[in-house]
Amino acid sequence: MQRFDVTAIGELNVDLIMGGIESFPEVGKEKYAHRMLLTLGSSTAIFAANTAALGTSTAFAGMIGRDTFGGVVKDSLRRQGVDTCFVVESERTTTGVTVVMNYADDRANLTYPGAMDELRLKDLDPTLFDRTRHIHLSSLFMQAGLSLDLDALFEKAMEKGMTLSLDTQWDPSEQWNFDLRKYLPMIDLFMPNQTELIAMTHTHSLDEAIRYIIPFIKHAAVIKCGAQGSLLVLNDGRTIPAPAYTNRQVVDTVGAGDSFNAGFIHAFIRGCDLEECQRLGNLMGALNTTAAGGTGAFSPKETISQRIYDLFGEQIDL
Repeated sequence: MQRFDVTAIGELNVDLIMGGIESFPEVGKEKYAHRMLLTLGSSTAIFAANTAALGTSTAFAGMIGRDTFGGVVKDSLRRQGVDTCFVVESERTTTGVTVVMNYADDRANLTYPGAMDELRLKDLDPTLFDRTRHIHLSSLFMQAGLSLDLDALFEKAMEKGMTLSLDTQWDPSEQWNFDLRKYLPMIDLFMPNQTELIAMTHTHSLDEAIRYIIPFIKHAAVIKCGAQGSLLVLNDGRTIPAPAYTNRQVVDTVGAGDSFNAGFIHAFIRGCDLEECQRLGNLMGALNTTAAGGTGAFSPKETISQRIYDLFGEQIDL
C-alpha cells in the first residue's frame, strides 16, 4: 500500500467565488457580481492541494456526497496530485458549498456544511495511521462529528509516532469551545491566525494570548498575522517574527492562510528548521494572492520557484 508524507483530515466542499461585487448584498434587493469561479474549496482541501503542488506526497481523508459537487472536489484533488484513497463518498448526505463574496482585500463567506459535519473517526480507513508520517487537521469548528473524536484521533496519531498539526480556523458559532490546556500538548504545530488565537484564549491582545498558550506548547505555535507576516512561538517562550512578502496586485485572499500552512508543513516534513519553515510559509501565503481561488497560484507547479523569485526575489528549492 502507498505511504504518504502528509494526510490531511477534514472538511471538503466547493467554493463559489463572486468578485467585482457592486455593493454588499441587502435583503430584498438584487446585486451584481461581475466575476464568478467554481473551484475546489475548504481550508483542508486547499492545504492538501498546495502541499502536493510543492512536491509533498499528500493524501486526503474526508467525506463528500455522491453528487456533482463531490465529483468536482474529487477530480480537483486528483488533478492537483492529492491521493483520494481515504475520501468517503456518502449516500446519506450532500457535499458542502461555500459562497465567497470578495471585496478588495477582504471577503464574506456563507457555508452549507453538508458532509463535512457528518464525518466521524469510525468512517476513516484505519490503515491511514500506518501509511502516513504527518496528519494535518483544519477547520475543526466546522466538523461537528470529527470534533467528538479528537481524543481518540490524537491518541492514535501519537501511538503511531506521527506528527500532528492543527489550524482550527474560525468558529462560526463564536463559542470557541476548544480545550487548549488539554490538546496543545498533543499537537506538534499549532497554526491559528492572530484573531482566532485571541478569541480561542478569551484574551484581549495577541501578547496575552501568547502568554496563555506558552505553557502548553508541545513543539511550536506559528501565528499568521496577515500583512504583518507571522510569529513563531517556541515551547521555551521565545517568539520569532517574520515579515510578510508583499504582493501589490492582490487578486483575492481565499486560501492564503492554508497556503501558508502548506509551505510551512512542506518544509517541516523535509526536516528544515522552523525559521525556514516560517519563511516558506510566508512566501506561499503571498504567492496565493496572485491568482483567484485557493489553488490557482500553484499551477503549473513547475513554475512555482521561478514565480517566487520573480515576485519576491527569494530563492527556494522545492
